[in-house]
Order: sequence, then structure tokens, then C-alpha cells
Amino acid sequence: MNKSFQLHLPILGLFLSLFMACGNSPAVKSEVNQTETPETEEKPAVFSSKTQLATFAGGCFWCVEAPFEGLDGVISVVSGYSGGKEKNPTYGEVSSGKTSHRESVQITFDPEVISYSELVDIFWQTFDPTDVGGSFFDRGTQYESAIFFHDPEQKKVAEESKARLDKSGRFQKPIATPIIKYTNFYEAEDYHQDYYKKNPKEYYAYRNGSGRDAFIKKHWPELSEKKYPATPKAELKKTLTPLQYEVTMEDATEYAFQNEYNGNKENGIYVCIVSGAPLFSSKDKYESGSGWPSFTKPIDARVIDKPIDRTLGMTRVEVRSKLGGSHLGHVFFDGPEPTNLRYCMNSAAMKFIPKSDMEAKGYGDFLWLVD
Repeated sequence: MNKSFQLHLPILGLFLSLFMACGNSPAVKSEVNQTETPETEEKPAVFSSKTQLATFAGGCFWCVEAPFEGLDGVISVVSGYSGGKEKNPTYGEVSSGKTSHRESVQITFDPEVISYSELVDIFWQTFDPTDVGGSFFDRGTQYESAIFFHDPEQKKVAEESKARLDKSGRFQKPIATPIIKYTNFYEAEDYHQDYYKKNPKEYYAYRNGSGRDAFIKKHWPELSEKKYPATPKAELKKTLTPLQYEVTMEDATEYAFQNEYNGNKENGIYVCIVSGAPLFSSKDKYESGSGWPSFTKPIDARVIDKPIDRTLGMTRVEVRSKLGGSHLGHVFFDGPEPTNLRYCMNSAAMKFIPKSDMEAKGYGDFLWLVD
């Protein structure tokens, strides 16, 4: 971030905490777009031995690093410098514009748990992809955005995702983020790593003061416990069918081929039956032959949890609704491109909202994901 701005953060942080509630605001801390990992949280369990890299630049690396922390399948998120010609750059050199590097983050992830496509979807929601010449308060090429692809498949995923977002009409200006071949990444100094944990007051003051939070709130739908509260178990006993309750609350599995949505081909979205949170789009649904509704990816990976399931003498990745606290199904690494994942879901854990009803039922912000 900008040096001159950083010098005034302690005073500005106090001011903003009083007038903008930047440090403890539920609207910031509880939204999926702003979810951070508690400092005491243990490192995520590793499911497979496979790892891949994703490298993104979206302005201040503190603010791009935090949204990816704590996601199941994400092994590490590191702040650093990427894309330039200079070797071993320092923060002082990069932040002052003396190098050709951009502030970036590099994510190491397990592709059997979370896909590159899901990470790209989250990345778009962390900054202003239409900004040219910097990012919010920070100006200069060192704060410009970029997707650094590591292989042809990543390039294809990024280009298709960018084109789809551009056509969505979500922004008034065209997407300016370039998609660039990855060349290098240099890890930033230690005090920049996990900055949101080490210096939370300064971090939240910067997010709010720079305009990043306001931009995200304006352009992306809220995905929070406040908007999608989980229904208490006692009430679920009365409102859900016995099968729905057994699947969501007792981790049961419905019969293959004998469930409501396996053969459903109508356009729309599938939401959590417990909380109403949007989970999957019909655009990402495909016929897997398994007998259960299958998807290549969720609407937003931050609304689901993927704990390792070792029941029944097997090791699998379970899929749970984060906001509903309910069992959905499992995810397997045998799906089609671009994710190679098969989200195998129980129909009983979801409710289908047809495209024609989405606006009226409060899901209009997700129509572009169905078209």
C-alpha cells in the first residue's frame, strides 16, 4: 500500500473505527466476501498429494490475501511481487514504483478439493477489475491487477471467466485486468504475511478508507449469516421432510436416481434448504451418470465447507453448507473440465429456484450465472 497513507494509519484507524465501524462491523466481518481466518485456526488438513499454484494481483496484497485464507483445499496464501524483471525486489522498491513488479499473492491449492476456476471466481470479487493505473487509493503500475496463468488450462479458464464477467453487465466499464503468462514470484517481507491478523485495526481501516469495501458491497451480493440465517434444528424437524432432515442434519444419503433434481434440466439455481444461501447454478450442472445431481463448481466456494470424511472405511471430501451448517454431499476428482471436480449433491439438501422466479425470490443478483 501507499507509504504516505501507511504513516497515518494509526490515527486514521481510530477515526474510521468511530465513524465507519471498520474493525468490528458485522457487515464486514460476517460477509463471505470479507471472511478471514481466526489467528488461532490450525493449518488446513491436506487431502491429496497434488498441489497447483494460482497467482493474482489486485492492488494491495493484504486485501487479496485475506479472502483466500481458510478455504478448504487452499494450503497456503503468500503475499509477494510478481511479473517484473528485477530479481529479489524489496517492498520499498516495489511500492515506490522503482520496479516492474506488481504486488501479488500466490496460492498453493489442492485441485482435488478446490479448483482454479473457483479461485478465479473469488478473485474477481476482491478488487475493482475495471481500474486502470492502480487500485483504489494506491496508484501506479505496481498496484495494477493481473491474472498470471501457470499453464494453458489456467489461461483458458481465466479468459473465459473474464469474458463472461464482462458480458454480465455487472460493471459499467470493461474489465481491464490483463491475463499474463507467469514468470516469477518473490515472497514479500515477513511483516506483510497475514497482515490482517497481525494488524487488524490498520488492515480494516485501510480496506474501508481506500474504498475497497464500498466497491465490493456495491457490486457483489451479500452472502452472510445475517441474510441467510440457519434454521434451528427444532424448527427444521417441523418444516423439513424426514428425508430432508436425515440428509442435512444426520449426514444421510438419498437413493440414487430416485431423487428430485437428478434429471432436472431447467435453468435456475439451487439453494441451501436450511438457510436459503445460493449454492449451485444450472449452468454448472451436468449429467454424471451417478444418479445424483452433479455440478462442476459452486456459485461461491466461500459458502461451503469441505471437511475430510473418513466414515464408512473411505477417505472422501464432504461438502457442507457453511451458512446452513448442513450436509450436502461429497466432491470427487473425476468430473469434466474445466474443474475436473464432481460435486455430487443430495437433492434433499437443496431447493431449486427456477430462473423465472429468481428475481421475485431475491436471487436476481445471480441471474448472470444462469444465462
